[in-house]
Amino acid sequence: MDMIDRYLNAVAAQLPQDERADIVAELRDLILSRFEAKEEELGRPLTEDEQEVILREIGHPLVVAARYRKGPDSLIGPELFPYWLFGVKAGLLVLLAVQAIGLFIHLISGTDDAGQAISHAFHGFFSSGLTLIGAATVAAAIFEHYEIRPKWMTQWRVKDLGAFGLSDPAAWGVKVDPPKPPKAPKAPWGASRRTEGWPGGEYLFSFLAAGMFVLWWVGVLHFPPFSSIELRGQDAIVTAAPVWSTLFAPILVYALIQMAVDLNSVFRPYAVRIRALARIPIALVGLWLTWRISEAGHWFTLTRGEETARVAGDWSLLDLNALQWVEGAGNLSDVAATLSVVMVWALAISALSLICSIILNLWRLARG
Repeated sequence: MDMIDRYLNAVAAQLPQDERADIVAELRDLILSRFEAKEEELGRPLTEDEQEVILREIGHPLVVAARYRKGPDSLIGPELFPYWLFGVKAGLLVLLAVQAIGLFIHLISGTDDAGQAISHAFHGFFSSGLTLIGAATVAAAIFEHYEIRPKWMTQWRVKDLGAFGLSDPAAWGVKVDPPKPPKAPKAPWGASRRTEGWPGGEYLFSFLAAGMFVLWWVGVLHFPPFSSIELRGQDAIVTAAPVWSTLFAPILVYALIQMAVDLNSVFRPYAVRIRALARIPIALVGLWLTWRISEAGHWFTLTRGEETARVAGDWSLLDLNALQWVEGAGNLSDVAATLSVVMVWALAISALSLICSIILNLWRLARG
């Protein structure tokens, strides 16, 4: 078998059988004409090395066969690639946020091995990321092969483009250093001052955090379980007080409404007055929930064997002198006292932030 036959056999193996003979015949004529032209130029028959050079100029058999094969020449074509890239970037950023929130909650819940928790978070992100990239690639390849074009690709509207900022790392707080544009003139007082980048990033983080809380609150996620967790170094069980059962439904509804407002803000980040109008009653409900929790006076019970201690208190614990962490964890009552102080201060900070939210949204409602 001469060199031309070996080359054509390699090309034919990649071609559809019903078109193989015609394409191979066309390629054979092309190769023979190239050989004859070169022999006429040199005035002698070509050596094997010279034939090899001409065949390389024609192209690798896989590349040549791809020119004749029907269908797309690439797994993801240039029309679909921007959509694939956006989906992968946005998906990876969402996975990163979810893993970061989960890691934070896991660390503050009292894990014995922080290094292992961080390792699991990295492993979860990379494994989920590879799965996401693979799924996106398979979906894009199917779209490319069967020439599928969903309506959101062909019938898009400008007003629906707000969420495309998801793929901008700067919108997520990632530092980027683009060239500085010329300094714009200062806007007049009262005019709209839109920040650079995509302003929906902060609302997306709030939506994800509220979503993680809702999943944990209803028992889908377990970091830590609501009924009991193991305190680091204490081997103690934390049991919820009755106030949490009483307020279970109001807190769930409150979180779901907060998620709805945040989701609307993701797609409509510049709807300032509508968002402010929704967040004022939400903050008022949050203040009511904070007051109900604080008035209960008893929030958790610690149990270790026969020993028990209550995490309870009132506003009298709002004392800077009380903010002293207990040295050593042998006394369960000391741990309960420390947690009581933390709980009171957390409620106070929550109430203060809600009051500030009401004032800020009233100002936004007035100013737009």
